[in-house]
Amino acid sequence: MADAVDVLTSWAPADDEQEALRRRYLTELEAHGSDALRKGARPVHLTASLVVLDELLEHVLLTFHRKARMWLQFGGHVEADDPTLVEAALREGREESGIDLTGARPVPAGLDAHLLGGGFTACREHLDVRFAVAVPQQEPVVSEESLDVAWWPIDDLPDPVGPDVPALLARAVAVCLGA
Repeated sequence: MADAVDVLTSWAPADDEQEALRRRYLTELEAHGSDALRKGARPVHLTASLVVLDELLEHVLLTFHRKARMWLQFGGHVEADDPTLVEAALREGREESGIDLTGARPVPAGLDAHLLGGGFTACREHLDVRFAVAVPQQEPVVSEESLDVAWWPIDDLPDPVGPDVPALLARAVAVCLGA
């Protein structure tokens, strides 16, 4: 939990909406402690996701999510053995893409709170902490959570793509350029 608080307090949001989310996440952590990070402990909890860009920042690796039925970044729940939010995001990226992320150094790219549909039972809302990383392109592997995983040009995204993905990619490129 201390890591999540550190990540959120040291991160400088790009706008008022992101700042409001940052304050909401910190309030959730303060009120519920480590339960704010665990699936099943509360219907509203923090999650971690990872935007994987290529080294030239021209392509993004996306998953066609089995439940959501759209192209998204990798991500999911923080597990009990994840020592940090970054490690949770990296684990999700590895599990869902099959690529080697050894030595990758993700940076915070944004926050997103989203309600979940009926396909999710224990979860009502995810408070997602989104990280970005640039790595050499590698051949991905489709996981059980996905119908497909592929590299896409950032300026020619597949359809259907998550409605917030284009804005997320713009922030991810910006933070990777500054990292």
